[in-house]
Parts: sequence; structure tokens; C-alpha cells
Amino acid sequence: MLQQGDLVTRISYGHDLLFRVYAIDGHLVRLYGEDLRLEADAPVEDLTKVNTDELRKIKEAVKEQEDYSFRLFRQDYQLMRRRREYDATSGYKQKTQYFQLPSRVLHLDGDRLYLRKCIELYQQLGLQVHGVHVNEKEMAHQIGDLIDKINPDVVVITGHDAFSKNKGQKSDLNAYRHSKYFVETVREARRKVPHLDQMIIFAGACQSHFESLIRAGANFASSPSRINIHALDPVYIIAKISYTPFMDKVNVHDVLRNTLTGERGLGGVETRGLMRTGMPYESDDQPDLPFDMKTINEI
Repeated sequence: MLQQGDLVTRISYGHDLLFRVYAIDGHLVRLYGEDLRLEADAPVEDLTKVNTDELRKIKEAVKEQEDYSFRLFRQDYQLMRRRREYDATSGYKQKTQYFQLPSRVLHLDGDRLYLRKCIELYQQLGLQVHGVHVNEKEMAHQIGDLIDKINPDVVVITGHDAFSKNKGQKSDLNAYRHSKYFVETVREARRKVPHLDQMIIFAGACQSHFESLIRAGANFASSPSRINIHALDPVYIIAKISYTPFMDKVNVHDVLRNTLTGERGLGGVETRGLMRTGMPYESDDQPDLPFDMKTINEI
């Protein structure tokens, strides 16, 4: 018998994706993707529990993909870091120590478990994050107060979504489970901070209405081809922007290169980087600088 939290696959879809049971309402089961930001409904008889061996194989494959994306980002980061060192020291001619001001990230997530995974990756990448678990339908009501409180450089608005062809065409916002709530939240955020380079916004989840999110004011969003996106994709996008010097534009293609989904699931517009470099840096004399040099430099 199925219980909340069980890991299952769908028989009718050839066991293509791993889901966890979120809620059971009689004959119908609400499902959340375990690694993809997808929400779905399925009848009980269409679901089968995943055994230990199957789960191990799935998790190993997902972990391998996540590790690969992290290695790609780390390589990019090291290149960006060497460039900043070169610029800050006038081509290595000066020995002045410099410091970097990290961006503040406000991450709203409709899934508590995904939020925990994302926060772990933010921390691994040396980024400051304030994570808030909020139901997708409530995000627009809370975003204004959160922006006033956190004063973020970056806002992430994500959770679960899905397109249903039974509800309308792909151009119809009402055919999506949560896209309209994401759009409303982006609009509310832009009422607070209208300029795209003053506050960066990522919005969307699996199969979200990409065009509406961009029109509402998101810098980056999902999903241009209405495909599923990985739970960690927003973090890699924000990390790339956060470590790009503020005088440089972020190349959209370069941002998407390190994600697990790529350009079919993610897209955006030209955006200025957020990293600001300063000097001099004397660790004994300036203990209260708002960053951890060791964390930043050892990614």
C-alpha cells in the first residue's frame, strides 16, 4: 500500500522518472519529481514502488550527472578567478590583496526537500542564501515583504509546475499548474525593483511558461521547450551570474552550459554580472568584511 514519501515510477510512462508520493486522495495520487521540478497526478494502479537496487542505480546516475555539472562550474569559476586576480593586480605586477563582495540570494521554493538540496549547493559554491519554503500559490503575497527584509541581489522563484494539454494550448497560461503564480510573483518583485540589473530574477520549474515569465521581468526562466528541469539548475545559473564581474555581461549560452538541463529547458536575457572586487584586503585589520575568503577562493 502506498504511503506519503514512497518513491515510485509510472507504469504508463515506461518508468521514465522517479517520483515521491506527496499526497493520496482516494484513487488519485499527487506526485513530486524526486530530482526534476515536476508535479503530476496518477491513479494508484499506474504506480509501482522502486526497490532498493533500482533506487541505487537511479541515484548513482543522477549523482554522476550532478558531479559533472559541478566540475564544469568549478572549472569556469577558476578561470574567472584568475582573470579577476590578473585585473586586480595590474597583470600580476602588484601584490595587493583584494576582496570580493558576494551577492545575496533570496530563494523561494515550493518544495522543502528541493530547497534543502539547493541551499547545500549554494553553500558549497560559497554563496550567501536566504531560503524560504513557500507554497507556489502564496509566493506573490510574500515576495514584497521578503525583498524589503532581505534586500537581495538575486531572487529565485521556483518549485513545481507542469503543462497539461487537456487544459489548453501551450500558449495558454491556464494550462499550467503553477506558471501563473510564478508570473504574478515576478511582477510583484519587479514592482519593488524594476531594473533587470539591479535585482536578478530566475523563475519557473518543469515545463513552465517561459515567455510569460520573461515578459513579467525575469532575467532567466524555464522552460522554452516545455521540458523538465533539474532541481539544482537555478543554483548553477545564479552562481554563474554571481561570480561574473559586474562590469561584464553574462553570456546566456555560457550560463546554460553548466546546467543539467541546457537551453531546451532554460533561457534568459543579457544580464550584468554581480561580483564586485575591492582592495586592499588585510585579514588581521578587517575581521568584519561580509564574506569568507577561504570559502570563495577554494571552490
